[in-house]
Amino acid sequence: MKILWLDLNCSYAHSSLALPALHAQIMNDTSIEWDVLSATINENVGMIVSDIYNRCPDMIAATNWLFTHESLLHILSRVKALLPQCKIVLGGPEFLGPNEEFLRHHNYIDVVFRGEGEESFPKWLGCYNKVENWNTIKGLCYLDDKNVYHDNGLAKVLNFADLISPEKSPFFNWSKPFVQLETTRGCFNTCAFCVSGGEKPVRTLSIEKIRERLTEIHQHGIKNVRVLDRTFNYNARRAKELLNLFLDFSPDICFHLEMHPALLSEELKQELSILPKGLLHLEAGIQSLREPVLIESKRKGKLEAALKGLQYLCSLDNMETHADLIAGLPLYRLSEIFEDVRTLAAYGAGEIQLESLKLLPGTDMRNRANELGISFSPLPPYEVLATREITPDELQTARRLSRLLDGFYNAKPWQEITCRLIVEKEDFLVNFLTYLTDKDMIDQPMSMEKRGLTLYEFCKMHYSDYLLEVTIAWIEGGMSLKKSPAETVKTKRQTPPNAWIVLKGKYKESLRLCFLPTNKEETTGYWFGFESETQNNKPVFKAVVSA
Repeated sequence: MKILWLDLNCSYAHSSLALPALHAQIMNDTSIEWDVLSATINENVGMIVSDIYNRCPDMIAATNWLFTHESLLHILSRVKALLPQCKIVLGGPEFLGPNEEFLRHHNYIDVVFRGEGEESFPKWLGCYNKVENWNTIKGLCYLDDKNVYHDNGLAKVLNFADLISPEKSPFFNWSKPFVQLETTRGCFNTCAFCVSGGEKPVRTLSIEKIRERLTEIHQHGIKNVRVLDRTFNYNARRAKELLNLFLDFSPDICFHLEMHPALLSEELKQELSILPKGLLHLEAGIQSLREPVLIESKRKGKLEAALKGLQYLCSLDNMETHADLIAGLPLYRLSEIFEDVRTLAAYGAGEIQLESLKLLPGTDMRNRANELGISFSPLPPYEVLATREITPDELQTARRLSRLLDGFYNAKPWQEITCRLIVEKEDFLVNFLTYLTDKDMIDQPMSMEKRGLTLYEFCKMHYSDYLLEVTIAWIEGGMSLKKSPAETVKTKRQTPPNAWIVLKGKYKESLRLCFLPTNKEETTGYWFGFESETQNNKPVFKAVVSA
């Protein structure tokens, strides 16, 4: 039998663990021939279908999730028309809820799996041509020959630590910018919007098992590892052991992981503070800075503790901490979202990610949507359309605010000045968002230089006291010194003053200097030095002359 795995992703930077995780458990079965076709949702559907058809598979398997859902079904419906005898089997988070309606509406799909497939999928392959035995396969959902729906519940791998690791499969993709390392399954938390909310028991790999896998990952030259562990600091002792393990791979590997800021013990804080710079990249799950919102969302951890923990993480200069907010959560108002963004900016969050809530299949919040007063799209990605506290128009404002944050706060050249404006000017976010919207710029892609020009022109009209800071950011970001943000910069035949205070780098005579005066007499200001021999437009030297 020939199985074709359709590896459909949003971009080639992403790679699913599903194929190697499943294949690793049955790769010694010589009766199965495996093939894989990798594609993205941006590719031509007809070309993908043609490629699948020419490979003549007996079965097609794929993972379905909200951002690939539509493209995947377009492809598979066409393949089934061309290859009617080919079985199509799907799994993934899209099937964690009820599946009967899906199967009846998409009758070209033979079966779907709910839950973890490493044990169930191999068992089904042993009887895939004997429908009468399918009722023994945990997690399998299907329509039988009489069109009767069967639902075999949720599949869980209780012996998670005994699975053969995905890295052992020849289908594990080592060519991506990062790899994912699943160190636990399940989650102690009960977040009503998450597919892992309340998923128990929490199953873990031993430290030694993780060491073995990291050693193999390191041998392949991987520089970035995304640790899949929603409970990373739930157990402070285990978290400390993992951090010590990660140290063994420093500075070769940077670890991306998620921490719950409300659960930071003093011992773990101390451990984090002494780690080498660049070892960790943190995501701090916060979602909202409002206690009633978190309670309604069934998120464990007191808000006061979460805020203190988040403030501590953001204060560490040896790692970057990203914080996330979710618009559309019940009880969460638009005005509170704006206020929470200002609070996170005041903390100095490395990035502020504002997402709209998606009511995912199988989540408690989706099941209680009517009770909570949430209207949401019935089609992927199931985004919230309105709640009792936020209107459709306000959700669109939140979406545009997210675009503003991504374009300016989360863009390194403009982060510092944007952060200052957000924190020091209470009306900045509303005013700048209105400006970008009125100019039809908020949904347009902008180069880094265009963003700087836009911010400069806006500040020139409304916040002229910040023009100097915008110009400094422009110069330090390596932008053109011939454009308006640098209109007061002196570039020709600049010689250094008798004295200056060095802020960055080391002066040498070969540097090309420019001067940014801060008074009319041009006796005070900032000096920047650029390497003449290289193509780098960013200054390597900075000094100031004050009165």
